[in-house]
Amino acid sequence: MNPKPGRPRLLRELNDRAALELLGSSGALTRAQVSEMTGLSKVTANHVLSRLEERGVVVRAGVQEGGRGPNAVLYGLNPSCGHVIGVEVYLDKTTAVLADITGRVLAEATVPTEAAVDPAEAVHAIVERLTRTARIDPARVRACVIGLPAVIDPGTSLVRFCYDMPAWCGDVLEALHRRLGLPVTIDNDVNLAAMAERALGAASDVRNFVLVWIGRGPGSAAMVGDQLLRGTVGAAGELGWMPVPGAAVSDGGFDRSRHEVGAAFQSLVGWRAVQELAERHGIAAEDAARSVAAAAESVSGALGSAAGSNRGAAGAAFLDELARRIALGVASISAVLDPELVVLGSHVGSAGGGELAGRVQQAVARMCLARPRVAASAIPDRPVVRGALLVAVEQARERVFFADL
Repeated sequence: MNPKPGRPRLLRELNDRAALELLGSSGALTRAQVSEMTGLSKVTANHVLSRLEERGVVVRAGVQEGGRGPNAVLYGLNPSCGHVIGVEVYLDKTTAVLADITGRVLAEATVPTEAAVDPAEAVHAIVERLTRTARIDPARVRACVIGLPAVIDPGTSLVRFCYDMPAWCGDVLEALHRRLGLPVTIDNDVNLAAMAERALGAASDVRNFVLVWIGRGPGSAAMVGDQLLRGTVGAAGELGWMPVPGAAVSDGGFDRSRHEVGAAFQSLVGWRAVQELAERHGIAAEDAARSVAAAAESVSGALGSAAGSNRGAAGAAFLDELARRIALGVASISAVLDPELVVLGSHVGSAGGGELAGRVQQAVARMCLARPRVAASAIPDRPVVRGALLVAVEQARERVFFADL
């Protein structure tokens, strides 16, 4: 009797998965390239691609020209197999992007967020708008991932806390499922931005890193390998409440009129605190992010004139103090996790570029034994949406390509 009756089928499944994952990460390839890059024999690669083509998940995507002999056929994922939607929801606006299963963007929309509107109705409206614009049947959407500035329980998906938009608190996921009629995932916005940074940005070549989110309020996401550290109830990385020197300890409350904690780390690096610091140094622009960018530009572009020199000095003093404040939080994280890299993200964190990141790195080295490299985010444009799309594409491929393997 054959002791492993399932072995031939298992090998086929593994080979199919290897080919699909390769095409998903590398784009269209020839049969020979699939063979070489997966380690499959040419005969096996031929069988695999033929089988996947028959299933309709792989299509012929053109030819590779320039080689000896006949042009080789290129095989790629079938983009019509399914579509995905990534959404980010903030107090001022909601942005959503629709893409096919290869990750190619087909439609996008940004609308004002109406905090009092039922979340399921709001998301349904923007999904309808996207699918109508792209002329896609909503039933073809295989995954929708929503990024939210909230504490989300990793075990139950309950939104435990969303200070900007309390309508999102509770079991909104079930309502979204019912209203949209498609698979929906809700995740913390900074977690999704960290996934984008790992796949596409400054953290693509490191194993362990922390994304420190300096925007309206501070947050963070820590990744060890490809694993996000979420915590027991999803509160890992909520830096607004973190006690730091020079700031009053939070009592756990939240000032809804100002949309901030009002104490702890938030009081040092929240967007109001950053703008107030810029005003004291005479370097303020329209908002906190533009103030940081203006300071960095004044330092790196200071000329020999007295005016340029004075503004450069003011910008340097502002960045020095802001870096010291940020370093208090980064050093606290680094003393526990000892990451290889710390990425400064969100509008304020990334606006300072290398000028701010370098200062934070030096300040952290003076505060603790850890010596992380500090860099500005390499994804300044909608990192949350990009992270949501990455997760949605991965989920959709699993459902479409591998459900029957």
